[in-house]
Amino acid sequence: MEFKIKNEYFSKAIGEVSSAVSAKPPFPILTGIKLTACEDHLTLTGSNSDIVIEKVIPASDKGAGLEIAETGSVVVTSRYLTELVKKLPGDIHINVDEKNSMTVLSDEILTSLNGFPAEEYPALPDFEDSQGIEFSSAKLIEMIKQTVFAVSKNDTRPALTGVHMNFSGSSFSCAATDSHRLAFLETRILSPSNGSFIVPGSSLKELLKLLTHQEESEIQILSSESYLAFKTKSIMLCSRLIEGKYPDVTGLIPKEAKTVIKLDAKKLLKGIDRACLFAHEWKNNNVLLEIKEGALKISSVSSAIGKIEETQQLLEITGEQELSISVDGNFLMDALKAIQEEQVLLSFSGTMRPIIIKPVSGESYIQLVSPVRSY
Repeated sequence: MEFKIKNEYFSKAIGEVSSAVSAKPPFPILTGIKLTACEDHLTLTGSNSDIVIEKVIPASDKGAGLEIAETGSVVVTSRYLTELVKKLPGDIHINVDEKNSMTVLSDEILTSLNGFPAEEYPALPDFEDSQGIEFSSAKLIEMIKQTVFAVSKNDTRPALTGVHMNFSGSSFSCAATDSHRLAFLETRILSPSNGSFIVPGSSLKELLKLLTHQEESEIQILSSESYLAFKTKSIMLCSRLIEGKYPDVTGLIPKEAKTVIKLDAKKLLKGIDRACLFAHEWKNNNVLLEIKEGALKISSVSSAIGKIEETQQLLEITGEQELSISVDGNFLMDALKAIQEEQVLLSFSGTMRPIIIKPVSGESYIQLVSPVRSY
């Protein structure tokens, strides 16, 4: 195998796939990145068996400066390849012999790295029988950002550490809950499809990092028995799915609201943020919300620091005019940060019932935060 490539482009590609490589993988070969040179493209693959990231660099991409002299493949330890390429001054010329020994030439610097046989590297999941769906990359990024923060950080219920992606006919929904809060978003898709998948939150956060730096407008979602793949023209992330059944989150959402208020989203977020300064000594970061006389009072108390309270005028209110409820301020902030609108609706069904947070647009996006015991 032999090829030349621009240093900056190669270093960036290595960085993207190496994020899937674990320092302590189940198999020694997974400490490496697989390089495969074909006639018209170079493929880099990194994996820890739960996540696989594959980057394709076409020879036609002038920015890469890729010239393939000889096809072939090899696996090289990720750590050393990553650090080496970062420290080399010029473009990279790589040559691999029959014994999987790689030489790396950059300007007058010649380095040799011992590699693994590529045949020993685990095969990618098979997606040949998957019809897949085409989806907007920007919309998928938005849906993941607006739900993944609500996954559980506790492994006692593995299903809750993932986002439930559900394809039903012409609709696609994402749901995440840790049993104390819920984020649910549904949208329409052009290609009807059916399927239900629990994707680890860690995988989706990795996908966000990759997609944020890509220019592609479309992404293909493919499924196999144990994996879900997200594929653009240049990069693919395959994630092992979480086994089990995801709870029916629709049952968590109150059917009727006693009080609904409309507020300025940014102003409310800043108010909750200030209150949280005094809420940290409480296990649930208690922030008290009180509705009275067309206004919302936000307060919090710390025995060590003092207290804070402020009043914000409501833009609208329907239903019962007075209410008092204590919530986890951090959870409420996370929900407000995820809603990208100027105004927000908060619906209350009682002091011990969850709060529903929604954008004013009426889009199929629901945030739910359960109340906590008052201090």
